[in-house]
Amino acid sequence: MSPSALRRHGIWDALLRNATRTAAITVLLLLGGVILSLIHGSIPAFKAFGFSFLTTETWNPVTEKFGALAPIYGTLVTSFIAMLIGIPVSLGVAIFITELCPLWLRRPISTAIELLAGIPSIIYGIWGLFVLSPFLQAHVQPLIIATFSGVPVLSSLFAGPPYGIGIFTAGIILSIMVLPYITSVTRDVFETVPAVLKESAYGLGCTTWEVVSKVVLPYTRAGVIGGIMLGLGRALGETMAVTFVIGNAHKIAASILAPGTTISANIANEFTEAEGELYTSSLVAQGLILFGITFIVLAAARLMLLRLEMRSGSKV
Repeated sequence: MSPSALRRHGIWDALLRNATRTAAITVLLLLGGVILSLIHGSIPAFKAFGFSFLTTETWNPVTEKFGALAPIYGTLVTSFIAMLIGIPVSLGVAIFITELCPLWLRRPISTAIELLAGIPSIIYGIWGLFVLSPFLQAHVQPLIIATFSGVPVLSSLFAGPPYGIGIFTAGIILSIMVLPYITSVTRDVFETVPAVLKESAYGLGCTTWEVVSKVVLPYTRAGVIGGIMLGLGRALGETMAVTFVIGNAHKIAASILAPGTTISANIANEFTEAEGELYTSSLVAQGLILFGITFIVLAAARLMLLRLEMRSGSKV
């Protein structure tokens, strides 16, 4: 290669290195700016209420008494319900597509899953309010209430009356919304499993369940957890769809069928009406709390994945 070509390649390498470094630093600066702005905006609320802001349920703009416990509770419970429903369904769909689905049906199902991800959240909210909520109120929630009536703990968890809207409904909507994200990522990582590994397992007489549980899932563990975390992040931060169906009540009820609220829904509902520094700061403080929850969840997922990798490495 001629000296001029070497110099030209060196220039392009330097440009690529500087451009990628700039992009990475820009992301860090943006993240740092968001964190600093949230902290700065939250200072008046935390100065006024202290730690009780996290443990108080009261939300009264008239008397300027604010507490974030009810939105925090709603955010965690709706996300938990979404994951409880969405993870098994998503993994089941991904396993069916990659292991059991006929070739002629694989593309239509994959396309339908991807189309679910493209539906705007407000459409999910409208559908949930006018279709899903009346159906749950008329058919599902009365059956659940009657079934668990008299059962310790469950009778309180599924106590009536059947409102239709509420935390349970919001959790179902979120489970539908996270399904395409978890399914798409899981399907893609399942397809990276070398065919020779699965063929060898089948050759030894393993069933499909054994191949999936003993070969596919261990091989793609990191990708599956990443897809689940992507879906969980979607559930924690969802706003419009949840706002339509959760009831937007600033209270904590023992029953998940009762109305509630989430951090994102509360901010969306009240930010345009917020007057005064303390009211606005309380809403910004909830945004900081939501950021902290997301960070803790992602950090816990990383730690769990690291432990799994260390454990699998120690067994080799």
